[in-house]
Amino acid sequence: MNILKSFALLVFFVTALASAQNKEITLEEIWDGSFRTERMDALHSMKNGQQYSVLNFANRTSQIDIYDYKTLSKVKTLVNSADINDIAYFTNYTFSKDETKVLLATEVEPIFRRSTLGKYFVYDTESNTTTLVSEDKIQEPTFSPDGTKIGYGFNNNLYVKDLNTGKTQQITFDGEKNKIINGITDWVYEEEFSFVRAFEWNKGSDKIAFIRFDETDVPEFSMDVYGQQLYQTQQVFKYPKAGETNSDVSLHIYDLAKNKANEVKLDKTYSDFYIPRIKWTNDSNVLSAQYMNRHQNELDLWMINAESLVGDLVLAETDKAYVDVTFNLTFLKDNSFIWTSEKDGWNHIYHYDKNGKLINQVTSGEWEVTNYYGYNDKSKRIFYQSTEDGSINRSVYSIGLNGKNKQRLTKSVGTNSASFSADFTYFINSYSSATNPPEYTLNNSKTGNLVKSIKDNDKLAQKLAQYKTSQKEFSTIKVNGNELNMWMIKPADFDENKTYPLFMYQYSGPGSQQVANRWNGSNDYWYQHLAQEGYIVVCIDGRGTGYKGANFKKVTQNELGKYEVEDQIAAAKQLAQRSYIDENNIGIWGWSYGGFMSSNALFKGNDTFSMAIAVAPVTSWRFYDTIYTERYMTTPQENPSGYDENSPINHVGKLKGDFLLIHGTGDDNVHVQNTMRMVEALIQADKQFDWMIYPDKNHGIYGGNTRLHLYKKMTNFIHNTLGKERDMSTKEKEEQVKVKG
Repeated sequence: MNILKSFALLVFFVTALASAQNKEITLEEIWDGSFRTERMDALHSMKNGQQYSVLNFANRTSQIDIYDYKTLSKVKTLVNSADINDIAYFTNYTFSKDETKVLLATEVEPIFRRSTLGKYFVYDTESNTTTLVSEDKIQEPTFSPDGTKIGYGFNNNLYVKDLNTGKTQQITFDGEKNKIINGITDWVYEEEFSFVRAFEWNKGSDKIAFIRFDETDVPEFSMDVYGQQLYQTQQVFKYPKAGETNSDVSLHIYDLAKNKANEVKLDKTYSDFYIPRIKWTNDSNVLSAQYMNRHQNELDLWMINAESLVGDLVLAETDKAYVDVTFNLTFLKDNSFIWTSEKDGWNHIYHYDKNGKLINQVTSGEWEVTNYYGYNDKSKRIFYQSTEDGSINRSVYSIGLNGKNKQRLTKSVGTNSASFSADFTYFINSYSSATNPPEYTLNNSKTGNLVKSIKDNDKLAQKLAQYKTSQKEFSTIKVNGNELNMWMIKPADFDENKTYPLFMYQYSGPGSQQVANRWNGSNDYWYQHLAQEGYIVVCIDGRGTGYKGANFKKVTQNELGKYEVEDQIAAAKQLAQRSYIDENNIGIWGWSYGGFMSSNALFKGNDTFSMAIAVAPVTSWRFYDTIYTERYMTTPQENPSGYDENSPINHVGKLKGDFLLIHGTGDDNVHVQNTMRMVEALIQADKQFDWMIYPDKNHGIYGGNTRLHLYKKMTNFIHNTLGKERDMSTKEKEEQVKVKG
């Protein structure tokens, strides 16, 4: 950020705080778009490195526009849906490697979190012609590197369309719903390994590697879909809960010339394993594949010859807890590779030769590499994001492949995130902090110097200055021998002689972070609203959260919900000792893992917390999926006490305070079963509670008026429970205690 601009904004905010802040944020404003943040559209860097493309929408049409990095001016419109007879509009696009063809996505509909179905067209930029890939809705269409073919999934099988001849070739034939999937991931891989397309073209465009999932023996889960019809329907899908059977996976390589697929069988015997990543090297006949044991504490990197199908194990990582799977594997021209690992206790970048021999550790220190952006072969430099400016901040750096001549490319303290041009000449930096809404700038990749401002949110900042808002105060709090990161939001008219209810938020899942110096959007507006109503809002990242080293993150292994809950309870007790905190009115809330945590905190900390809200919570890890749960807990068969002693469903008898439980019935991730079983346990324990069910809503609980309704529900619950003794001075509090006595 420009220093003069920062100073001007600071003066503006200070002036506004002193005079103009009188409006109060309403719940309606939070969810009707009144505080909408301007953001950069996702862009694609063109191969020349000097231009980028953006998908724009106008007048019920869509178009791909090309812009110049240096001037940010529009160069041309590459394609407009108005000029194509078969397409009303498209919602996404992908270029072929040589950028002469563009894949246009239309009629896209979601399946799960990342997976979709859609109709796709190929637009030829040279002939201005359009080709429909398939009459059917398909999955994950992908250009071959030479741009002459497209591979895709349909009805659990793989197909290849030749764009020159127009012919389509089916390459697998055994696909069947809820049984066999070829080249597309099953539910649990999609959710926990974060990818959908399980097939990859080789560099020569003559082979496809793919993973086959046999989910025949995976137990089925069903969800009622209520909709508007007279009778509800059911969605049935394979979902392996902790300790249950996973898909049987196998790796195959299809040779287009021979029209034949062969299974890869490695020398090492694996049983009950995962293949979380496959990626071709720069050698058309060498495929890399990562194999992982079910406990996920051993990760093997194999180099497989596509002709002989013989594999060489080049790298084997082990960890006493688990090994993280990433997308950071990068092959250089000589097939040496860049890899990230926590093996020295912090996440860092390593360079290995093609046989897996360590050349050097590129980065080191008691800080984390949080994003790997890529490698520039011309300058021999690596670009990455890290916590070198403090665990709650993110900055962008470059460093030589040899680990020398490191350079910080971003100037402002907060959260910086970069998008580099194809030749690494420029990067677009996204910057925000707790006090600065996002702004986007074009920067030089050698020096980091500002080239041009692209977009900011000054209008939003000026609008917010008219409202009664409070600073988010960052600090640390020493709990159970650890300095934990914390933020606090106090009422704007805070008076240290008064006492205020304390409302805590957390997520606490392994490797997560909620105490971060970034613009946080809707939830922060809600916390400002609560502060206006007289609450102090606090968030603390306890043990098990991320970016403070592997030992801090992995201390919760085999005991999810033990140390994290202990830290929240201990922190609440410590905060309650402050004169301005009402020790009798302390609440906590969270969503998903955070709902698991808030439930546990209320039950186990019944002498500390007087209320809790749990949204879409896991109530027993026995109900959650294999990959996520077993990564941290092993199986229920191996670790029954770890599962049961820390699951809130088994502690409902300790409930003393007020409890609000919320879930969507269409949650394919954390099933509503979690809440139903919790409800039954509470009933049988004769415990009163409040709850809310949102029909057909997924894990995000949104759509139409849903989010506003949800936050009104939670806000009213807070007022009715924590809000009873708000804004009471210490003297008044003491007098009331005497009366009560």
